[in-house]
Amino acid sequence: MRFIGNVIEKLQRHPKRVVFPEGCEPRILQAARQFAALRLGAPIVLGDPAEIHKVADSLKISIEGIRIINPATSEDLENFANRLYRLRKERGLRATEAKEAMLQPNFYGAMMLAMHQADGLVSGASHITGSVLRPLFQIVRPAPDINVVSSCMVMEVEDTRIGENGVLFMADCGVIPEPNVDQLADIAISTARLARHMLGVRPRVAMLSFSTKGSASHPSIGKMQAATAQARRKAELLNIEADFDGELQVDAALVPEVASRKLSDSKVAGRANVLIFPDLNSGNIASKMVSLVGRANAYGQILLGLNRPAADVSRGSSAHDILGVASIIGVQATDYLKLYPGADAHLPGE
Repeated sequence: MRFIGNVIEKLQRHPKRVVFPEGCEPRILQAARQFAALRLGAPIVLGDPAEIHKVADSLKISIEGIRIINPATSEDLENFANRLYRLRKERGLRATEAKEAMLQPNFYGAMMLAMHQADGLVSGASHITGSVLRPLFQIVRPAPDINVVSSCMVMEVEDTRIGENGVLFMADCGVIPEPNVDQLADIAISTARLARHMLGVRPRVAMLSFSTKGSASHPSIGKMQAATAQARRKAELLNIEADFDGELQVDAALVPEVASRKLSDSKVAGRANVLIFPDLNSGNIASKMVSLVGRANAYGQILLGLNRPAADVSRGSSAHDILGVASIIGVQATDYLKLYPGADAHLPGE
């Protein structure tokens, strides 16, 4: 709670509008209620107002301060559908299909985000990842200087000796199954940017493997070594202040005593606050293990590489988890240009 408490305090000073497409989901309504009660900004939930009121009444939740939008009756429906059609017509989308898509809350919410009618988006509590990502990828532009969209988990553990006072940024845990060297370098850069923005300290990025500095031989090890070198070059080119080292085993990345035995002269080993995994299998498994076995507070997936802030939460998330993710998204929105300098304000379909 140390980390997320600080995030909430930051957002209270700069409240934001966050759209939650799953307005009939009880955990979403609970998180939106807390978002409004804590004065973090204006929560916007999408769906049938009658159904939303019914769920809220069953939970004895006040919807005061929560804005409800029904895509089917919204005055923006036609405009949003026309913009989606202009975006996707060259890929074969028909006007009638664009309107049908805009009736889906995740598409409507993504367009609200792209049109700057919301500062951030949080979905996924009752939808699979593809249903959340597809509208965002189709509507929201990629961020400049980054060639891949990935995701990050923010983990807060009890042991403050781990990471940055107990906080770790772990990526990619939710989007790219088998990232190549270029993608791994971009994931490392995007995650380092987020860690710097949220923590206010220099990111120490460990590129993880089952080997430390050549202790084993395998093509996947060479991939992490090459990604480390490329991340360093790109960070220098983009003037990003961060340290990168790899390949490292996770104990060498996190435990100073182990790091001192396995290698020397590293600014990252034993002190990493950002962990980059070689593939989605290892990242997703590790993040869930840390959350379940280590009883860590887990906030994510925070999407990286989009021109606007968004998150795809786990279907196993609690209302507290969702509130934490929404708070992170809100703080991202406060200074998004610091995360992605050059992010433009062009609207979709223009």
